[in-house]
Amino acid sequence: MDKDQKWMTRALEEADKAAALGEVPIGAVVVRGDELIAAAHNRRECDRQALAHAELLAIEEACKKLGSWRLLDCTLYVTLEPCPMCAGAIVQSRIEKVVYGASDPKAGCAGTLMNLLDEPRFNHTAAVVSGCMENECAERLRFFFRQLRARKKSDNTE
Repeated sequence: MDKDQKWMTRALEEADKAAALGEVPIGAVVVRGDELIAAAHNRRECDRQALAHAELLAIEEACKKLGSWRLLDCTLYVTLEPCPMCAGAIVQSRIEKVVYGASDPKAGCAGTLMNLLDEPRFNHTAAVVSGCMENECAERLRFFFRQLRARKKSDNTE
């Protein structure tokens, strides 16, 4: 198992925690060198907070742990391609590299709809690696939304 797979596996563990809470199964970890700095999962429903994306929570935890808003030499691993809000936070926090699993055709801003992480007009860019353990990441999302649709259908027929 290579380094990216190792850390994406850890991000998938976070995604599983989100799913257990009834959240969209997205997980993220911040790594520097070979050290785990922060780990988080989606908590939007639990916290009733639009900003509680896995990436933002992991970035916040990493900033606290490192005592700086600059996450220099850090890599963010996330199971779903970052949205515009998270991509902005990645740029602002100076994360060096982003590795993501599944692409997001509705909100992906690390290459699918646009690439805010490689926008030369910003004062920082981040390298992007897409498709790391893509099938495993995408399957968790498919399973979650399949179950959600089934529950909604069941609720409507009662």
